[in-house]
Amino acid sequence: MFLKDPAATEAAGRALGAVLREGDVVTLSGDLGAGKTSFARGVLAALGLEGEVASPTFPIVLTYDPPEVRLPLWHVDLYRIEDPDELEELGLDEATDGGALLIEWPDRLGSRGWPGALALSIEPEGEGRRLTWAPAPAWEGRWPSK
Repeated sequence: MFLKDPAATEAAGRALGAVLREGDVVTLSGDLGAGKTSFARGVLAALGLEGEVASPTFPIVLTYDPPEVRLPLWHVDLYRIEDPDELEELGLDEATDGGALLIEWPDRLGSRGWPGALALSIEPEGEGRRLTWAPAPAWEGRWPSK
């Protein structure tokens, strides 16, 4: 999917957020400045968030809970994680208990991960970006949205 600008990136995030449900895990890869936070902003807007969306680079995990959003979401940025063993302290498995998980920089997970995760990638292409994904059975019929 071609994303011509940050508004298109946010719109793609909104499309995903509209079909997000309890237990979902979405991983989002891309270089610095690729648009991962713009995409997350769209996801959260679709979930009902009216406020600003901060990048979780420094806190690593930002949580959003009802009534602020219709579905609890953990927005995670693993950029500063150097050793996958550090992930144990974050308790990411708890996020899918009643909510969803959006993970930036999933390569930092090492061999840990979720087999049913929707793996998204944003890469520069010309003046815009290209959003690609690896299909996961749990997402069939939901993403890409029609």
